[in-house]
Amino acid sequence: MSGLEHPAYGLLRPVTESASVLLCDNPGLMTLEGTNTWVLRGAGSDEMVVVDPGPDDPAGVADEHIERLAALGPIPLVLISHRHSDHTGGIDRIVELTGAVVRSVGSGFLRGLGGPLSDGEVIDAAGLRITVLATPGHTADSVSFLVDDARAEEPGAVLTADTILGRGTTVIDREDGDLGDYLESLRRLRGLGHRRVLPGHGPELDDMVAVSDGYLAHREKRLDQVRGALRELGEGASTREVVEHVYTDVDEKLWDVAEWSVQAQLDYLRR
Repeated sequence: MSGLEHPAYGLLRPVTESASVLLCDNPGLMTLEGTNTWVLRGAGSDEMVVVDPGPDDPAGVADEHIERLAALGPIPLVLISHRHSDHTGGIDRIVELTGAVVRSVGSGFLRGLGGPLSDGEVIDAAGLRITVLATPGHTADSVSFLVDDARAEEPGAVLTADTILGRGTTVIDREDGDLGDYLESLRRLRGLGHRRVLPGHGPELDDMVAVSDGYLAHREKRLDQVRGALRELGEGASTREVVEHVYTDVDEKLWDVAEWSVQAQLDYLRR
């Protein structure tokens, strides 16, 4: 295994026996240190599967990121975890360089003849069995990927994209995110047992059960805080008023984004 540690830009960093990560140099409030592009390859396979090629940035760092990916070897298949551009923007460039088939839940990102991903589908590729798990909530089209290699000594890991991050917590998308769906997705991931967590941003985590429990506890705490805010401010309180009341432990630079999650919590409670 490599001695590289997170974050390592521009270098393929092995994380498990069958999963390595190439970190894109696109850090930010929403992307943490950058977007994790996962490269999957089973023992003895010459081919690779790429999960989330990263953003689009012609002639910039993202283009260099895609070129590094393409130079790793044959990539017949690219899988997309969800629609956000920091994960999907590089699709056409990687297809141009590799000829890969691209598969996602939404038809807008399909390239080639692979067709859309479906919940429970098992993909045999690059010497691996990759199971597609619908984990909506962050976005409606969010999926996670359970990666198993029969020849590996360790249990399969789970690529959680933005459903579970390597640090911090996930924002519920204001367009099509849903807190009820998200809580169900966390419970589903918890049911996979004590597997390693390979997130879309941030460092990998060791125990899916512990991480899921922490995420669920955090959400319940926030829901209780929002309930308390509504009792104090009144049921008609605005989203911003609730944010300013509840998110006193969060940098004010993130309050605009926090409004998305608070709105999702208000929708959930009012249903």
